Amino acid sequence: MLKDIRFPVFVILISCFSTTVVFSQNTTNNPFPNPIDTTQGLVLVDVVEFVTIPDYNGNPARPMLMVDEPGTYRMFVNDMYGAIYNILYDGQSVTEYININDPKWGIEVEYSGRERGFQSFAFHPDFGRRGMPGFGRFYTFTDIVDDGSPVDFHPGGGNLTHHTVIHEWRDNNPRTEKYIGDVPRELMRFQQPFGNHNAGQLAFYPFASPGDKEYGLLYIGSADGGSGGDPLNLSLNLGSPFGKILRIDPLGSNSSNGQYGIPVDNPFVGLAGALGEIYAYGMRNPQRFGWDPVNGNLFMADIGQNIVEKVSLVPKGGNLGWNDWEGSYRFISRAEVEVDKPRSDSDIVYPVVEYGRYDPIMAARVAVTGIHVYRSGPVSQLMNKVLFGDMVNGEIFYFDADVLPDGGTEGIHRILLRDESGQAKTFLELIQEKNLKQGREPAPRTDLRFGTGPDNRFFLLNKQDGVIREVISEK
Repeated sequence: MLKDIRFPVFVILISCFSTTVVFSQNTTNNPFPNPIDTTQGLVLVDVVEFVTIPDYNGNPARPMLMVDEPGTYRMFVNDMYGAIYNILYDGQSVTEYININDPKWGIEVEYSGRERGFQSFAFHPDFGRRGMPGFGRFYTFTDIVDDGSPVDFHPGGGNLTHHTVIHEWRDNNPRTEKYIGDVPRELMRFQQPFGNHNAGQLAFYPFASPGDKEYGLLYIGSADGGSGGDPLNLSLNLGSPFGKILRIDPLGSNSSNGQYGIPVDNPFVGLAGALGEIYAYGMRNPQRFGWDPVNGNLFMADIGQNIVEKVSLVPKGGNLGWNDWEGSYRFISRAEVEVDKPRSDSDIVYPVVEYGRYDPIMAARVAVTGIHVYRSGPVSQLMNKVLFGDMVNGEIFYFDADVLPDGGTEGIHRILLRDESGQAKTFLELIQEKNLKQGREPAPRTDLRFGTGPDNRFFLLNKQDGVIREVISEK
Protein backbone atom coordinates (compact mmCIF):
# COMPACT_ATOMS: atom_id res chain seq x y z
CA MET A 1 0.00 0.00 0.00
CA LEU A 2 1.41 3.38 -0.95
CA LYS A 3 2.03 5.85 1.81
CA ASP A 4 -0.90 8.23 2.11
CA ILE A 5 0.04 11.47 3.87
CA ARG A 6 -2.85 13.26 5.55
CA PHE A 7 -3.47 16.67 7.02
CA PRO A 8 -5.36 17.05 10.31
CA VAL A 9 -9.08 17.63 10.16
CA PHE A 10 -10.35 20.09 12.75
CA VAL A 11 -13.86 19.77 14.04
CA ILE A 12 -15.78 23.02 13.62
CA LEU A 13 -19.08 23.25 15.43
CA ILE A 14 -20.91 25.48 13.01
CA SER A 15 -23.40 24.88 10.20
CA CYS A 16 -21.94 24.70 6.69
CA PHE A 17 -25.20 26.10 5.35
CA SER A 18 -24.73 29.53 6.92
CA THR A 19 -23.88 32.68 5.05
CA THR A 20 -20.24 33.57 4.59
CA VAL A 21 -18.34 32.92 7.79
CA VAL A 22 -14.65 33.44 8.47
CA PHE A 23 -13.56 30.95 11.12
CA SER A 24 -10.13 32.48 11.62
CA GLN A 25 -7.75 34.74 9.78
CA ASN A 26 -6.85 32.12 7.20
CA THR A 27 -9.93 29.91 6.80
CA THR A 28 -13.36 30.46 5.27
CA ASN A 29 -16.35 28.73 3.74
CA ASN A 30 -16.43 31.24 0.86
CA PRO A 31 -12.99 31.65 -0.72
CA PHE A 32 -14.21 33.48 -3.84
CA PRO A 33 -14.19 37.28 -3.38
CA ASN A 34 -15.43 37.85 -6.94
CA PRO A 35 -18.85 36.41 -7.78
CA ILE A 36 -19.64 35.08 -11.25
CA ASP A 37 -20.26 38.01 -13.59
CA THR A 38 -23.76 37.45 -14.97
CA THR A 39 -23.58 40.12 -17.68
CA GLN A 40 -20.12 40.14 -19.22
CA GLY A 41 -19.96 37.52 -21.97
CA LEU A 42 -23.60 36.54 -21.48
CA VAL A 43 -24.80 34.20 -24.24
CA LEU A 44 -28.44 33.70 -25.24
CA VAL A 45 -29.39 30.52 -27.07
CA ASP A 46 -32.69 29.16 -28.33
CA VAL A 47 -34.14 25.96 -26.92
CA VAL A 48 -37.06 23.75 -27.94
CA GLU A 49 -38.66 20.65 -26.48
CA PHE A 50 -37.31 17.68 -28.42
CA VAL A 51 -38.77 14.54 -26.85
CA THR A 52 -40.31 13.27 -23.59
CA ILE A 53 -39.03 10.16 -21.80
CA PRO A 54 -41.78 7.97 -20.27
CA ASP A 55 -42.56 8.32 -16.57
CA TYR A 56 -41.63 5.53 -14.19
CA ASN A 57 -44.41 4.57 -11.78
CA GLY A 58 -45.89 8.05 -12.13
CA ASN A 59 -42.57 9.81 -11.50
CA PRO A 60 -40.53 11.70 -14.10
CA ALA A 61 -37.72 9.71 -15.64
CA ARG A 62 -34.24 10.30 -14.24
CA PRO A 63 -32.01 10.50 -17.34
CA MET A 64 -28.27 10.62 -16.80
CA LEU A 65 -26.72 10.39 -20.25
CA MET A 66 -27.74 10.78 -23.91
CA VAL A 67 -25.42 9.83 -26.75
CA ASP A 68 -25.47 9.35 -30.50
CA GLU A 69 -24.68 5.89 -31.89
CA PRO A 70 -23.77 6.60 -35.52
CA GLY A 71 -23.54 2.94 -36.52
CA THR A 72 -27.26 2.46 -35.89
CA TYR A 73 -28.46 5.99 -36.75
CA ARG A 74 -30.16 6.67 -33.44
CA MET A 75 -29.56 8.18 -30.03
CA PHE A 76 -29.81 6.44 -26.69
CA VAL A 77 -30.68 7.78 -23.24
CA ASN A 78 -30.73 5.97 -19.91
CA ASP A 79 -33.05 6.29 -16.92
CA MET A 80 -31.61 5.71 -13.44
CA TYR A 81 -34.50 3.33 -12.77
CA GLY A 82 -33.00 0.88 -15.27
CA ALA A 83 -34.10 1.51 -18.86
CA ILE A 84 -32.21 2.57 -21.98
CA TYR A 85 -34.37 4.17 -24.67
CA ASN A 86 -33.90 4.49 -28.43
CA ILE A 87 -34.56 7.98 -29.81
CA LEU A 88 -34.83 8.62 -33.53
CA TYR A 89 -32.91 11.59 -34.85
CA ASP A 90 -36.11 13.50 -35.55
CA GLY A 91 -37.43 12.95 -32.01
CA GLN A 92 -40.62 11.36 -33.32
CA SER A 93 -40.10 7.99 -31.63
CA VAL A 94 -38.95 6.89 -28.18
CA THR A 95 -38.89 3.14 -27.51
CA GLU A 96 -37.36 1.01 -24.80
CA TYR A 97 -34.19 -0.69 -25.96
CA ILE A 98 -33.54 -2.63 -22.75
CA ASN A 99 -34.47 -2.50 -19.07
CA ILE A 100 -31.48 -3.81 -17.15
CA ASN A 101 -33.68 -4.02 -14.04
CA ASP A 102 -35.79 -6.75 -15.65
CA PRO A 103 -35.55 -9.84 -13.38
CA LYS A 104 -34.43 -12.01 -16.29
CA TRP A 105 -31.03 -10.32 -16.27
CA GLY A 106 -30.38 -11.07 -12.60
CA ILE A 107 -29.55 -7.44 -11.79
CA GLU A 108 -31.50 -5.62 -9.07
CA VAL A 109 -30.87 -1.92 -9.59
CA GLU A 110 -30.49 -0.02 -6.33
CA TYR A 111 -32.18 3.27 -7.25
CA SER A 112 -33.33 4.49 -3.83
CA GLY A 113 -32.19 7.98 -2.90
CA ARG A 114 -31.24 10.73 -5.30
CA GLU A 115 -27.76 9.51 -6.18
CA ARG A 116 -28.09 5.76 -6.70
CA GLY A 117 -29.25 3.81 -9.71
CA PHE A 118 -28.27 3.08 -13.30
CA GLN A 119 -25.49 5.62 -13.57
CA SER A 120 -24.06 5.50 -17.06
CA PHE A 121 -23.54 3.49 -20.22
CA ALA A 122 -21.24 3.48 -23.24
CA PHE A 123 -21.38 1.84 -26.65
CA HIS A 124 -18.19 0.30 -27.94
CA PRO A 125 -17.06 2.24 -31.04
CA ASP A 126 -17.51 -1.04 -32.96
CA PHE A 127 -21.11 -1.47 -31.72
CA GLY A 128 -22.75 -1.05 -35.14
CA ARG A 129 -19.85 -2.47 -37.21
CA ARG A 130 -20.43 -6.11 -38.04
CA GLY A 131 -17.29 -8.21 -38.05
CA MET A 132 -15.39 -5.93 -35.66
CA PRO A 133 -14.28 -7.13 -32.18
CA GLY A 134 -16.63 -4.78 -30.35
CA PHE A 135 -19.66 -5.47 -32.54
CA GLY A 136 -22.87 -5.32 -30.50
CA ARG A 137 -21.09 -4.61 -27.22
CA PHE A 138 -22.09 -1.92 -24.76
CA TYR A 139 -21.33 -1.29 -21.11
CA THR A 140 -23.39 -0.23 -18.11
CA PHE A 141 -22.31 1.23 -14.76
CA THR A 142 -24.94 0.45 -12.15
CA ASP A 143 -25.59 0.58 -8.41
CA ILE A 144 -27.14 -2.75 -7.45
CA VAL A 145 -28.40 -4.43 -4.32
CA ASP A 146 -25.66 -6.34 -2.51
CA ASP A 147 -26.46 -9.91 -3.54
CA GLY A 148 -23.51 -11.49 -1.75
CA SER A 149 -21.42 -11.87 -4.92
CA PRO A 150 -17.65 -11.53 -4.51
CA VAL A 151 -16.29 -8.08 -5.24
CA ASP A 152 -13.11 -6.96 -6.97
CA PHE A 153 -12.60 -3.76 -5.01
CA HIS A 154 -13.16 -3.26 -1.27
CA PRO A 155 -13.14 0.18 0.37
CA GLY A 156 -11.68 -1.07 3.66
CA GLY A 157 -14.45 0.31 5.86
CA GLY A 158 -17.73 2.19 5.90
CA ASN A 159 -21.31 0.94 6.09
CA LEU A 160 -21.04 -1.34 3.02
CA THR A 161 -24.36 -0.22 1.59
CA HIS A 162 -24.47 -1.78 -1.90
CA HIS A 163 -22.41 -2.79 -4.94
CA THR A 164 -21.59 -0.94 -8.15
CA VAL A 165 -20.94 -3.09 -11.20
CA ILE A 166 -19.75 -2.60 -14.77
CA HIS A 167 -21.41 -5.08 -17.13
CA GLU A 168 -20.78 -5.86 -20.78
CA TRP A 169 -23.84 -6.59 -22.91
CA ARG A 170 -23.67 -8.13 -26.38
CA ASP A 171 -26.49 -7.43 -28.84
CA ASN A 172 -26.69 -10.00 -31.64
CA ASN A 173 -28.33 -7.47 -33.96
CA PRO A 174 -27.72 -3.83 -32.95
CA ARG A 175 -29.89 -2.48 -35.76
CA THR A 176 -33.08 -3.83 -34.14
CA GLU A 177 -35.22 -1.74 -31.83
CA LYS A 178 -34.93 -4.16 -28.90
CA TYR A 179 -31.85 -5.73 -27.35
CA ILE A 180 -31.37 -9.29 -28.58
CA GLY A 181 -28.78 -11.02 -26.46
CA ASP A 182 -27.94 -13.00 -23.36
CA VAL A 183 -27.30 -12.00 -19.77
CA PRO A 184 -24.37 -9.60 -19.40
CA ARG A 185 -20.78 -10.38 -18.55
CA GLU A 186 -19.41 -8.75 -15.39
CA LEU A 187 -16.19 -6.78 -15.76
CA MET A 188 -15.66 -5.32 -12.29
CA ARG A 189 -17.56 -4.98 -9.05
CA PHE A 190 -17.11 -2.38 -6.28
CA GLN A 191 -18.25 -2.76 -2.67
CA GLN A 192 -19.58 0.70 -1.86
CA PRO A 193 -18.82 1.99 1.64
CA PHE A 194 -21.61 4.60 1.77
CA GLY A 195 -24.85 5.37 -0.03
CA ASN A 196 -23.89 8.61 -1.78
CA HIS A 197 -21.77 9.64 -4.80
CA ASN A 198 -20.58 6.20 -5.74
CA ALA A 199 -20.30 6.24 -9.50
CA GLY A 200 -19.89 8.53 -12.46
CA GLN A 201 -19.58 8.26 -16.21
CA LEU A 202 -18.49 5.65 -18.72
CA ALA A 203 -17.10 6.84 -22.06
CA PHE A 204 -14.84 5.81 -24.90
CA TYR A 205 -12.55 8.47 -26.32
CA PRO A 206 -14.80 9.52 -29.19
CA PHE A 207 -12.23 10.81 -31.67
CA ALA A 208 -10.02 7.72 -32.12
CA SER A 209 -9.94 5.58 -35.26
CA PRO A 210 -9.28 1.84 -35.54
CA GLY A 211 -5.59 1.28 -35.04
CA ASP A 212 -5.12 4.27 -32.73
CA LYS A 213 -3.86 3.37 -29.26
CA GLU A 214 -6.92 5.08 -27.74
CA TYR A 215 -9.43 3.16 -29.84
CA GLY A 216 -11.70 0.98 -27.71
CA LEU A 217 -10.37 2.10 -24.32
CA LEU A 218 -13.05 2.74 -21.72
CA TYR A 219 -12.78 5.64 -19.23
CA ILE A 220 -14.56 5.28 -15.88
CA GLY A 221 -15.33 8.06 -13.40
CA SER A 222 -15.24 6.52 -9.92
CA ALA A 223 -16.19 8.62 -6.89
CA ASP A 224 -14.53 8.48 -3.47
CA GLY A 225 -17.17 6.21 -1.92
CA GLY A 226 -19.32 8.83 -0.24
CA SER A 227 -20.10 10.10 3.24
CA GLY A 228 -18.23 13.41 3.47
CA GLY A 229 -14.60 14.46 3.44
CA ASP A 230 -13.37 11.10 2.11
CA PRO A 231 -13.27 9.53 5.60
CA LEU A 232 -11.58 6.35 4.36
CA ASN A 233 -8.79 8.32 2.63
CA LEU A 234 -9.38 6.59 -0.70
CA SER A 235 -8.96 9.28 -3.35
CA LEU A 236 -5.22 9.79 -2.93
CA ASN A 237 -4.57 6.10 -2.31
CA LEU A 238 -3.15 4.64 -5.53
CA GLY A 239 -3.98 1.17 -4.27
CA SER A 240 -7.71 1.95 -4.41
CA PRO A 241 -9.97 2.59 -7.44
CA PHE A 242 -12.15 5.07 -5.54
CA GLY A 243 -11.81 8.79 -6.34
CA LYS A 244 -10.20 8.11 -9.71
CA ILE A 245 -10.64 8.12 -13.43
CA LEU A 246 -9.87 4.59 -14.57
CA ARG A 247 -8.89 3.50 -18.10
CA ILE A 248 -9.33 -0.08 -19.27
CA ASP A 249 -9.62 -2.23 -22.37
CA PRO A 250 -12.96 -4.02 -21.92
CA LEU A 251 -11.98 -6.61 -24.55
CA GLY A 252 -8.68 -7.46 -22.85
CA SER A 253 -7.92 -9.96 -20.10
CA ASN A 254 -4.77 -8.99 -18.18
CA SER A 255 -6.62 -7.60 -15.14
CA SER A 256 -6.48 -9.38 -11.78
CA ASN A 257 -9.86 -10.99 -12.40
CA GLY A 258 -9.17 -11.67 -16.08
CA GLN A 259 -12.33 -9.88 -17.25
CA TYR A 260 -10.77 -6.79 -18.88
CA GLY A 261 -7.43 -5.44 -19.98
CA ILE A 262 -5.11 -2.84 -18.46
CA PRO A 263 -3.43 -0.69 -21.14
CA VAL A 264 0.34 -0.89 -20.91
CA ASP A 265 0.66 2.89 -21.23
CA ASN A 266 -1.51 3.64 -18.19
CA PRO A 267 0.59 5.89 -15.92
CA PHE A 268 0.87 3.63 -12.87
CA VAL A 269 1.38 0.27 -14.56
CA GLY A 270 4.28 -1.45 -12.82
CA LEU A 271 4.36 0.90 -9.82
CA ALA A 272 4.44 -1.17 -6.64
CA GLY A 273 1.19 -0.96 -4.68
CA ALA A 274 -0.65 1.00 -7.38
CA LEU A 275 -3.57 -0.13 -9.53
CA GLY A 276 -2.69 -0.24 -13.20
CA GLU A 277 -6.27 0.74 -14.05
CA ILE A 278 -5.77 4.31 -12.76
CA TYR A 279 -5.51 7.11 -15.33
CA ALA A 280 -5.71 10.04 -12.86
CA TYR A 281 -6.54 10.39 -9.16
CA GLY A 282 -7.49 12.71 -6.31
CA MET A 283 -11.14 13.28 -7.25
CA ARG A 284 -14.19 13.50 -5.03
CA ASN A 285 -17.11 12.88 -7.36
CA PRO A 286 -16.12 12.98 -11.05
CA GLN A 287 -19.67 12.70 -12.32
CA ARG A 288 -18.99 14.02 -15.80
CA PHE A 289 -16.07 14.42 -18.16
CA GLY A 290 -15.54 15.14 -21.85
CA TRP A 291 -12.84 15.71 -24.48
CA ASP A 292 -11.96 18.61 -26.73
CA PRO A 293 -12.09 17.31 -30.33
CA VAL A 294 -9.43 19.82 -31.44
CA ASN A 295 -6.61 19.04 -29.01
CA GLY A 296 -7.78 16.04 -26.97
CA ASN A 297 -7.98 17.94 -23.68
CA LEU A 298 -9.91 15.94 -21.10
CA PHE A 299 -12.08 18.13 -18.83
CA MET A 300 -13.80 16.85 -15.69
CA ALA A 301 -16.59 18.29 -13.53
CA ASP A 302 -15.85 17.28 -9.94
CA ILE A 303 -18.55 17.87 -7.31
CA GLY A 304 -17.16 19.55 -4.21
CA GLN A 305 -17.67 18.89 -0.53
CA ASN A 306 -19.45 22.02 0.63
CA ILE A 307 -17.26 24.83 -0.61
CA VAL A 308 -15.67 24.43 -4.07
CA GLU A 309 -17.28 23.20 -7.30
CA LYS A 310 -14.70 22.81 -10.04
CA VAL A 311 -13.92 21.97 -13.64
CA SER A 312 -10.39 20.67 -14.20
CA LEU A 313 -8.14 19.68 -17.04
CA VAL A 314 -7.14 16.06 -16.39
CA PRO A 315 -3.70 14.95 -17.61
CA LYS A 316 -2.62 11.33 -17.64
CA GLY A 317 -1.26 10.51 -14.17
CA GLY A 318 -2.51 13.80 -12.75
CA ASN A 319 -3.22 14.32 -9.05
CA LEU A 320 -6.33 16.51 -8.64
CA GLY A 321 -5.71 16.90 -4.93
CA TRP A 322 -8.79 15.70 -3.05
CA ASN A 323 -8.90 15.44 -0.06
CA ASP A 324 -5.77 17.41 0.72
CA TRP A 325 -7.17 20.14 -1.50
CA GLU A 326 -10.69 21.25 -2.34
CA GLY A 327 -10.16 23.08 -5.59
CA SER A 328 -7.42 25.69 -5.20
CA TYR A 329 -7.53 25.61 -1.39
CA ARG A 330 -6.31 23.36 1.38
CA PHE A 331 -9.18 21.24 2.65
CA ILE A 332 -9.70 21.58 6.39
CA SER A 333 -13.20 20.25 7.00
CA ARG A 334 -16.68 20.19 5.55
CA ALA A 335 -17.07 23.76 6.77
CA GLU A 336 -13.80 25.49 5.87
CA VAL A 337 -10.80 25.68 3.59
CA GLU A 338 -7.50 27.43 4.16
CA VAL A 339 -6.92 30.48 1.98
CA ASP A 340 -3.40 31.63 2.89
CA LYS A 341 -1.51 29.76 0.15
CA PRO A 342 -3.86 28.79 -2.67
CA ARG A 343 -2.50 26.65 -5.53
CA SER A 344 0.85 26.37 -3.76
CA ASP A 345 1.70 22.70 -4.39
CA SER A 346 3.32 22.24 -7.80
CA ASP A 347 2.39 18.54 -7.83
CA ILE A 348 -1.37 19.24 -7.84
CA VAL A 349 -3.52 19.82 -10.92
CA TYR A 350 -5.70 22.78 -9.93
CA PRO A 351 -9.06 23.72 -11.47
CA VAL A 352 -9.54 25.68 -14.66
CA VAL A 353 -12.64 27.29 -13.17
CA GLU A 354 -14.35 26.97 -9.78
CA TYR A 355 -17.18 28.53 -7.81
CA GLY A 356 -18.89 28.23 -4.44
CA ARG A 357 -22.33 27.79 -2.99
CA TYR A 358 -22.51 31.35 -1.70
CA ASP A 359 -22.16 32.95 -5.10
CA PRO A 360 -25.20 35.24 -5.55
CA ILE A 361 -26.32 33.36 -8.66
CA MET A 362 -26.44 30.05 -6.80
CA ALA A 363 -29.19 28.68 -4.59
CA ALA A 364 -26.91 27.62 -1.71
CA ARG A 365 -26.98 23.93 -2.65
CA VAL A 366 -24.72 23.31 -5.65
CA ALA A 367 -23.13 20.49 -7.66
CA VAL A 368 -21.16 21.01 -10.85
CA THR A 369 -21.96 19.05 -14.01
CA GLY A 370 -20.96 19.02 -17.70
CA ILE A 371 -18.90 18.61 -19.87
CA HIS A 372 -19.24 19.42 -23.55
CA VAL A 373 -16.58 21.13 -25.64
CA TYR A 374 -18.42 22.84 -28.49
CA ARG A 375 -16.12 23.07 -31.50
CA SER A 376 -18.67 22.66 -34.29
CA GLY A 377 -22.41 22.48 -34.64
CA PRO A 378 -25.47 24.52 -35.48
CA VAL A 379 -25.27 27.05 -32.62
CA SER A 380 -22.69 29.69 -33.50
CA GLN A 381 -22.93 31.39 -30.09
CA LEU A 382 -21.41 28.31 -28.44
CA MET A 383 -18.46 27.86 -30.76
CA ASN A 384 -15.07 27.21 -29.11
CA LYS A 385 -16.57 27.11 -25.63
CA VAL A 386 -16.37 24.51 -22.86
CA LEU A 387 -19.92 24.07 -21.59
CA PHE A 388 -20.72 23.06 -18.03
CA GLY A 389 -23.40 23.81 -15.48
CA ASP A 390 -24.77 23.30 -12.02
CA MET A 391 -26.99 20.25 -11.82
CA VAL A 392 -28.98 21.46 -8.81
CA ASN A 393 -30.08 24.96 -9.84
CA GLY A 394 -29.68 24.37 -13.57
CA GLU A 395 -27.45 27.33 -14.32
CA ILE A 396 -25.48 26.80 -17.55
CA PHE A 397 -22.00 28.27 -18.02
CA TYR A 398 -19.04 28.30 -20.36
CA PHE A 399 -15.39 29.23 -20.48
CA ASP A 400 -13.05 29.75 -23.43
CA ALA A 401 -11.71 26.48 -24.84
CA ASP A 402 -8.58 28.09 -26.33
CA VAL A 403 -7.53 30.50 -23.59
CA LEU A 404 -8.11 28.46 -20.45
CA PRO A 405 -8.72 30.34 -17.18
CA ASP A 406 -6.48 29.81 -14.18
CA GLY A 407 -8.96 28.98 -11.47
CA GLY A 408 -11.58 30.98 -9.63
CA THR A 409 -14.74 32.49 -11.11
CA GLU A 410 -13.20 35.05 -13.46
CA GLY A 411 -13.39 32.94 -16.61
CA ILE A 412 -16.98 31.76 -16.05
CA HIS A 413 -19.75 33.20 -18.22
CA ARG A 414 -23.48 32.58 -18.12
CA ILE A 415 -25.80 31.07 -20.74
CA LEU A 416 -29.52 31.80 -20.73
CA LEU A 417 -32.20 30.02 -22.74
CA ARG A 418 -34.77 31.59 -25.03
CA ASP A 419 -37.97 29.59 -25.06
CA GLU A 420 -40.28 29.28 -28.05
CA SER A 421 -41.84 32.66 -27.20
CA GLY A 422 -38.41 34.31 -27.34
CA GLN A 423 -38.15 35.08 -23.61
CA ALA A 424 -34.80 34.56 -21.86
CA LYS A 425 -35.08 32.15 -18.95
CA THR A 426 -33.08 29.84 -16.75
CA PHE A 427 -33.39 26.10 -17.20
CA LEU A 428 -35.16 25.80 -13.84
CA GLU A 429 -37.79 28.33 -14.94
CA LEU A 430 -38.51 26.28 -18.07
CA ILE A 431 -38.89 23.11 -16.02
CA GLN A 432 -41.16 24.75 -13.47
CA GLU A 433 -43.42 26.09 -16.22
CA LYS A 434 -43.62 22.60 -17.71
CA ASN A 435 -44.39 21.09 -14.30
CA LEU A 436 -47.44 23.34 -13.98
CA LYS A 437 -48.68 22.23 -17.40
CA GLN A 438 -48.18 18.61 -16.30
CA GLY A 439 -50.21 19.15 -13.14
CA ARG A 440 -47.11 18.71 -10.94
CA GLU A 441 -45.68 20.89 -8.23
CA PRO A 442 -42.90 23.11 -9.61
CA ALA A 443 -39.57 21.40 -9.05
CA PRO A 444 -37.13 23.03 -6.62
CA ARG A 445 -34.12 21.77 -8.61
CA THR A 446 -33.24 20.56 -12.09
CA ASP A 447 -30.68 17.72 -11.92
CA LEU A 448 -29.19 18.99 -15.17
CA ARG A 449 -27.24 16.73 -17.51
CA PHE A 450 -26.02 17.23 -21.08
CA GLY A 451 -26.69 15.08 -24.13
CA THR A 452 -25.22 14.96 -27.63
CA GLY A 453 -26.59 13.93 -31.00
CA PRO A 454 -25.62 13.66 -34.68
CA ASP A 455 -23.96 16.63 -36.38
CA ASN A 456 -22.89 17.92 -32.95
CA ARG A 457 -26.43 18.64 -31.80
CA PHE A 458 -26.61 19.56 -28.10
CA PHE A 459 -29.34 18.64 -25.61
CA LEU A 460 -30.35 19.40 -22.02
CA LEU A 461 -31.64 16.64 -19.74
CA ASN A 462 -33.25 16.84 -16.31
CA LYS A 463 -34.97 14.60 -13.75
CA GLN A 464 -38.01 16.75 -13.02
CA ASP A 465 -40.28 16.84 -16.09
CA GLY A 466 -39.07 14.03 -18.39
CA VAL A 467 -38.46 16.46 -21.27
CA ILE A 468 -35.25 16.49 -23.30
CA ARG A 469 -34.66 19.92 -24.82
CA GLU A 470 -32.48 20.77 -27.78
CA VAL A 471 -30.35 23.91 -28.05
CA ILE A 472 -30.79 25.20 -31.60
CA SER A 473 -29.53 27.96 -33.86
CA GLU A 474 -31.37 31.25 -33.68
CA LYS A 475 -34.93 31.06 -34.98
